[in-house]
Amino acid sequence: MSTTVCPGDRIGRCDEYTSGNGTYVRGPHIYSSLVGRIQKIEVPENLPVLTVKGKKAVVGQILEVGVVVMGRVTRVKNNLASVDILCAGKFVLREICQGIIRKEDVRSTEVDKVDMWKCFRPGDIVRTKVISLGNSRDYFLSTSGEDLGVSWARSEAGEVLVPISWEQMQCPKTKAVEFRKCAKPDNQQEN
Repeated sequence: MSTTVCPGDRIGRCDEYTSGNGTYVRGPHIYSSLVGRIQKIEVPENLPVLTVKGKKAVVGQILEVGVVVMGRVTRVKNNLASVDILCAGKFVLREICQGIIRKEDVRSTEVDKVDMWKCFRPGDIVRTKVISLGNSRDYFLSTSGEDLGVSWARSEAGEVLVPISWEQMQCPKTKAVEFRKCAKPDNQQEN
Protein backbone atom coordinates (compact mmCIF):
# COMPACT_ATOMS: atom_id res chain seq x y z
CA MET A 1 0.00 0.00 0.00
CA SER A 2 2.30 2.78 -1.21
CA THR A 3 -0.20 5.05 -2.93
CA THR A 4 0.48 8.79 -3.20
CA VAL A 5 -2.24 10.90 -1.58
CA CYS A 6 -3.07 14.58 -1.09
CA PRO A 7 -4.58 16.37 1.92
CA GLY A 8 -8.25 15.48 2.30
CA ASP A 9 -8.05 12.17 0.44
CA ARG A 10 -9.99 9.37 2.16
CA ILE A 11 -7.54 6.53 2.80
CA GLY A 12 -9.35 4.07 5.03
CA ARG A 13 -12.11 3.23 7.48
CA CYS A 14 -11.82 3.43 11.28
CA ASP A 15 -13.24 -0.08 11.68
CA GLU A 16 -10.37 -1.49 9.56
CA TYR A 17 -7.40 0.73 10.55
CA THR A 18 -6.12 3.05 13.28
CA SER A 19 -5.22 6.65 12.37
CA GLY A 20 -1.49 7.38 12.56
CA ASN A 21 0.91 10.23 11.75
CA GLY A 22 -0.09 12.38 8.77
CA THR A 23 -3.78 11.41 9.01
CA TYR A 24 -6.96 12.55 10.72
CA VAL A 25 -10.37 11.04 11.45
CA ARG A 26 -13.72 12.48 10.39
CA GLY A 27 -16.74 10.31 11.01
CA PRO A 28 -16.02 6.66 10.19
CA HIS A 29 -13.16 7.47 7.78
CA ILE A 30 -9.44 8.22 7.94
CA TYR A 31 -8.11 11.04 5.72
CA SER A 32 -4.64 12.18 4.69
CA SER A 33 -3.42 15.49 6.12
CA LEU A 34 -0.27 15.52 3.95
CA VAL A 35 0.93 15.01 0.40
CA GLY A 36 2.84 11.77 0.59
CA ARG A 37 2.68 8.01 0.51
CA ILE A 38 0.39 5.78 2.56
CA GLN A 39 2.14 3.33 4.85
CA LYS A 40 0.39 0.47 6.67
CA ILE A 41 1.99 -0.65 9.92
CA GLU A 42 0.90 -4.03 11.24
CA VAL A 43 0.34 -4.11 15.01
CA PRO A 44 -0.01 -7.50 16.73
CA GLU A 45 -3.51 -8.11 18.17
CA ASN A 46 -4.71 -4.63 17.05
CA LEU A 47 -5.90 -2.95 13.89
CA PRO A 48 -3.13 -1.96 11.45
CA VAL A 49 -2.08 1.72 11.63
CA LEU A 50 -2.35 3.93 8.53
CA THR A 51 0.22 6.72 8.28
CA VAL A 52 1.13 9.17 5.53
CA LYS A 53 4.81 9.92 5.12
CA GLY A 54 5.20 13.38 3.64
CA LYS A 55 7.56 14.14 0.81
CA LYS A 56 10.49 16.53 1.23
CA ALA A 57 9.48 20.19 1.10
CA VAL A 58 10.81 22.69 -1.41
CA VAL A 59 13.30 25.04 0.23
CA GLY A 60 12.37 28.13 -1.80
CA GLN A 61 8.67 28.99 -1.76
CA ILE A 62 8.70 31.40 -4.74
CA LEU A 63 7.61 29.68 -7.93
CA GLU A 64 9.09 30.68 -11.28
CA VAL A 65 7.37 31.23 -14.61
CA GLY A 66 7.47 28.00 -16.66
CA VAL A 67 7.48 25.61 -13.68
CA VAL A 68 4.98 22.75 -13.91
CA VAL A 69 2.93 22.46 -10.71
CA MET A 70 0.28 20.12 -9.33
CA GLY A 71 -2.67 21.43 -7.37
CA ARG A 72 -6.20 20.81 -6.18
CA VAL A 73 -9.09 22.81 -7.66
CA THR A 74 -10.92 24.54 -4.82
CA ARG A 75 -13.50 26.69 -6.62
CA VAL A 76 -14.85 27.05 -10.16
CA LYS A 77 -16.51 30.20 -11.50
CA ASN A 78 -17.62 31.18 -15.01
CA ASN A 79 -14.30 32.82 -15.85
CA LEU A 80 -11.71 31.10 -13.62
CA ALA A 81 -10.82 28.15 -11.41
CA SER A 82 -9.03 28.60 -8.07
CA VAL A 83 -6.24 26.12 -7.29
CA ASP A 84 -4.27 25.23 -4.16
CA ILE A 85 -0.75 24.56 -5.49
CA LEU A 86 0.70 21.54 -3.65
CA CYS A 87 3.79 20.51 -5.64
CA ALA A 88 6.33 22.17 -7.91
CA GLY A 89 8.08 19.73 -10.22
CA LYS A 90 8.84 16.71 -8.05
CA PHE A 91 8.92 18.66 -4.78
CA VAL A 92 6.10 19.23 -2.28
CA LEU A 93 5.69 22.84 -1.21
CA ARG A 94 6.19 23.65 2.47
CA GLU A 95 3.10 25.87 2.36
CA ILE A 96 0.21 25.77 -0.08
CA CYS A 97 0.29 28.57 -2.67
CA GLN A 98 -2.79 29.94 -4.39
CA GLY A 99 -3.21 29.99 -8.16
CA ILE A 100 -5.92 30.68 -10.70
CA ILE A 101 -6.61 29.27 -14.13
CA ARG A 102 -8.33 31.96 -16.18
CA LYS A 103 -10.78 30.98 -18.92
CA GLU A 104 -8.37 32.23 -21.62
CA ASP A 105 -5.56 30.02 -20.23
CA VAL A 106 -7.43 26.68 -20.30
CA ARG A 107 -6.47 25.84 -23.90
CA SER A 108 -4.84 27.59 -26.83
CA THR A 109 -7.69 27.17 -29.36
CA GLU A 110 -11.40 28.03 -29.26
CA VAL A 111 -10.90 30.07 -26.09
CA ASP A 112 -14.32 31.70 -26.50
CA LYS A 113 -16.01 28.27 -26.31
CA VAL A 114 -14.45 27.25 -22.99
CA ASP A 115 -17.00 26.30 -20.30
CA MET A 116 -15.10 26.22 -16.99
CA TRP A 117 -17.56 23.70 -15.48
CA LYS A 118 -16.84 21.30 -18.36
CA CYS A 119 -13.10 21.63 -17.67
CA PHE A 120 -12.71 21.49 -13.87
CA ARG A 121 -14.59 20.60 -10.70
CA PRO A 122 -13.67 21.28 -7.07
CA GLY A 123 -11.45 18.47 -5.79
CA ASP A 124 -9.82 17.72 -9.17
CA ILE A 125 -6.04 17.38 -9.17
CA VAL A 126 -4.57 19.40 -12.04
CA ARG A 127 -1.19 19.57 -13.72
CA THR A 128 -0.58 23.20 -14.74
CA LYS A 129 2.21 25.55 -15.73
CA VAL A 130 2.97 28.86 -14.02
CA ILE A 131 2.60 31.53 -16.73
CA SER A 132 2.80 34.64 -14.56
CA LEU A 133 3.53 35.62 -10.99
CA GLY A 134 0.02 37.09 -11.16
CA ASN A 135 -1.28 39.47 -8.54
CA SER A 136 -0.42 39.80 -4.87
CA ARG A 137 -2.39 36.67 -3.92
CA ASP A 138 -2.42 34.26 -6.87
CA TYR A 139 -0.08 32.78 -9.43
CA PHE A 140 -1.58 32.66 -12.94
CA LEU A 141 -1.65 29.07 -14.24
CA SER A 142 -2.29 27.51 -17.63
CA THR A 143 -3.53 24.11 -18.80
CA SER A 144 -2.86 24.98 -22.44
CA GLY A 145 -0.91 21.94 -23.61
CA GLU A 146 -1.52 18.23 -24.17
CA ASP A 147 0.28 17.19 -21.00
CA LEU A 148 -1.54 19.76 -18.83
CA GLY A 149 -5.02 19.54 -17.30
CA VAL A 150 -6.92 17.30 -14.90
CA SER A 151 -4.84 14.26 -14.00
CA TRP A 152 -7.03 12.85 -11.20
CA ALA A 153 -10.70 13.33 -10.37
CA ARG A 154 -13.60 11.60 -8.63
CA SER A 155 -16.96 10.95 -10.24
CA GLU A 156 -20.26 11.99 -8.71
CA ALA A 157 -20.51 8.34 -7.57
CA GLY A 158 -17.23 8.73 -5.66
CA GLU A 159 -15.10 6.60 -7.98
CA VAL A 160 -11.77 7.68 -9.50
CA LEU A 161 -12.42 8.80 -13.09
CA VAL A 162 -10.49 7.33 -16.01
CA PRO A 163 -9.54 9.66 -18.90
CA ILE A 164 -10.94 8.50 -22.23
CA SER A 165 -10.12 11.57 -24.36
CA TRP A 166 -8.64 15.04 -23.96
CA GLU A 167 -12.03 16.37 -22.79
CA GLN A 168 -13.79 13.42 -21.15
CA MET A 169 -13.34 11.07 -18.20
CA GLN A 170 -15.44 8.02 -17.37
CA CYS A 171 -16.58 6.48 -14.10
CA PRO A 172 -15.51 2.81 -14.11
CA LYS A 173 -18.46 1.85 -11.89
CA THR A 174 -21.41 3.64 -13.54
CA LYS A 175 -19.82 4.19 -16.99
CA ALA A 176 -21.07 7.80 -16.81
CA VAL A 177 -18.96 10.24 -18.83
CA GLU A 178 -17.97 13.57 -17.28
CA PHE A 179 -16.33 16.48 -19.05
CA ARG A 180 -12.86 17.66 -17.96
CA LYS A 181 -9.87 19.31 -19.66
CA CYS A 182 -7.67 16.23 -19.25
CA ALA A 183 -3.93 15.96 -19.18
CA LYS A 184 -3.00 13.61 -22.02
CA PRO A 185 -4.05 10.09 -21.00
CA ASP A 186 -1.29 7.46 -21.15
CA ASN A 187 -3.50 5.18 -23.28
CA GLN A 188 -3.95 7.79 -26.06
CA GLN A 189 -1.47 7.26 -28.89
CA GLU A 190 -0.04 9.92 -31.18
CA ASN A 191 -1.96 10.12 -34.48
